[in-house]
Amino acid sequence: MVVATTATICEKVCSVSAKIVCWAVLTMALTTFVVVVLRYGFNLGWVALQESIQYQHAFVFMLFAAHALGQDEHVRVDIFYRHWSGKQQAWVNIFGTIAFLFPVCMSIVFYSWSYVLESWRLLEGSKEAGGLPLVFVMKSLIPAFAVLMMLQGIAIVLRAMQSLLNTTERAT
Repeated sequence: MVVATTATICEKVCSVSAKIVCWAVLTMALTTFVVVVLRYGFNLGWVALQESIQYQHAFVFMLFAAHALGQDEHVRVDIFYRHWSGKQQAWVNIFGTIAFLFPVCMSIVFYSWSYVLESWRLLEGSKEAGGLPLVFVMKSLIPAFAVLMMLQGIAIVLRAMQSLLNTTERAT
């Protein structure tokens, strides 16, 4: 029961971020349209608006990745995996998550932490005149990405363990 509840909480956090990101995709498309109309229709350039597209793009990719992982929509070379039993797939998911996903995500958090903190200390802004003064916020997406991926990884491991326990119980 605790395993299922913990997995559900981790998945909900990633799902909420995905729902927010879906709206960011719409705003990114609309912003891109406005930038194109201003640039080519009125010969106007607005650096802050152009940079906001970059920010939204980073927001979408960094915060949606965990949801994609949870929905099994990430890239996987499953030449063998798709033909394996549910039990074998569960073991692969547990091993892959613990051996690869967690170490990579922990490294991302570890190595990006001082980089992000320094950016916040400086309240780093754009190097472009008229750009957005929010580079520090965009850089914060790096550890946020890793944390969300680890949360989704926890859910994957717990669901796989639950799957293994259920198949073991049915076999006895």
